[in-house]
Amino acid sequence: MPTICMFRGIKIYLNYLEHQPPHFHAEYGEYECSISINDIELLSGQMPNKQLKMIFGWAALHQDELQEEWYLAQTHKELFPIEPLK
Repeated sequence: MPTICMFRGIKIYLNYLEHQPPHFHAEYGEYECSISINDIELLSGQMPNKQLKMIFGWAALHQDELQEEWYLAQTHKELFPIEPLK
C-alpha cells in the first residue's frame, strides 16, 4: 500500500491491482475510507466530516494525478508522491 500523500494527519494511499472503480484510500487516526477518483465520493468506510472535506478538496485539485497513479498501480509501476494540501 504505497503512500502517495500525507497532510494534516491524513495518509493517502493506493493498493496495487485494486478492484474497480478507480479509488484511493485515506486514513486518519482510527478512521479509514475509500474515495472514488472519478466522482470524488465516499465509497466505503468512515471519516470525520472536517477531514473528509479536506480529502475531497485535495482530490479535486489532484484528480488527473490520481487517475495517472491509479493506472500505474494497476500495472504494478512505481507510484509518485502527490503534493499535499496546503
